[in-house]
Amino acid sequence: MKQAFLGIGALLMLFIAGLIVLITVDFNRLNKDAYYVQITADGEAEEHKADNGEIFTTYWYELPALNDKGEEKILKFSAQKNLRQDAYLQLYVKKESEVTSYDEIQFNKLPVKVQKQIK
Repeated sequence: MKQAFLGIGALLMLFIAGLIVLITVDFNRLNKDAYYVQITADGEAEEHKADNGEIFTTYWYELPALNDKGEEKILKFSAQKNLRQDAYLQLYVKKESEVTSYDEIQFNKLPVKVQKQIK
């Protein structure tokens, strides 16, 4: 009987730990390559109409991006709002060119090689 309670307790702990990992880990950023861009123009707006008639706008950007080694690549990504002019973004990229997520960062948080090339 005691072993059954221990087994159930262990499974419950494992389940709770799994839930915590699923809630706290952002898999869109995990093990992705980092590239950095500066927003220099408004995105290209694309409107979509939902089944209920509501209109959603997606803004598309295609910009030169730099990795921490200073290597350049053209990346295309979308945002749900028009991004702020002169903002610096860290893009999370998988499979060479698929942007899965992004974060706005300050200029002083960019890698040194990127800072030199952007100026």
